[in-house]
Amino acid sequence: MFLFLIAAGLSLIFGVLRVLNFAHGTFYMLGAYATFQLVQWLGVSGGRFWLTALGGALFVAALGGLVERLLFRHLYGKEELYQLLFTYALALILGDAAKMLWGTQQKSVSRPPELSSAFQVFGATIPTYNLFIILLGPAIALAFWLVLQRTRVGRYIRAAALDRETLGALGVNVDALYTGVFVLASFLGGLGGALISPMRATTPGMDTEIIVEAFVVVVIGGLGSFWGRFSARSSTARCSPSASSSSPASRSSPSSPSWPPS
Repeated sequence: MFLFLIAAGLSLIFGVLRVLNFAHGTFYMLGAYATFQLVQWLGVSGGRFWLTALGGALFVAALGGLVERLLFRHLYGKEELYQLLFTYALALILGDAAKMLWGTQQKSVSRPPELSSAFQVFGATIPTYNLFIILLGPAIALAFWLVLQRTRVGRYIRAAALDRETLGALGVNVDALYTGVFVLASFLGGLGGALISPMRATTPGMDTEIIVEAFVVVVIGGLGSFWGRFSARSSTARCSPSASSSSPASRSSPSSPSWPPS
């Protein structure tokens, strides 16, 4: 589920803004750190974990809006090499800022008390929180798909991916739409980091690990296939890259013009 959130945001940014955002994994890491900080202040009891997770994701979304307004706006239309160099440098800067704020030690977040138990299935112990996350994934995917396919904002987003100039000529504020798309993608990345914080330690460098896997998911699932990314994130966890490359879906290219998602 976490890979789907990261890959969906990564694909959304590239599909609409045409920017290869190598720093997207850093938003995932910052979401985990922000959730850790809010848990230190508020705790996790009484349903407050969900507030801290939402607060961490919203913090990352706000940061994403500032980054798009001040920095990414100058990358539109540039060559991919400049985009990769710039976003990689941004990932390094934000990663060092996280180290200055939270240090280099591992940070952990307690599971919410209402989901701290576990149960047995065929002799295997499955934590209740893990099962909840597994069930939450399809719900988020369905809600995201409905927004893109069944709402006016979703139609604007898909139109901007196809022809920005025509959409602007029709009176739509394309600059504000681009900012909104980047904020939404940043929110998805931050939400992934917030929800995974009770399942694994938050450490510097986790952004690099997840962004590589997210790029693999985008390539395997196909940039233009929404549900392809959702299914590919689970197959990526089970298969090696060499095994995945033999499938027909692996021939999809991240630079394919087939976005928006079907």
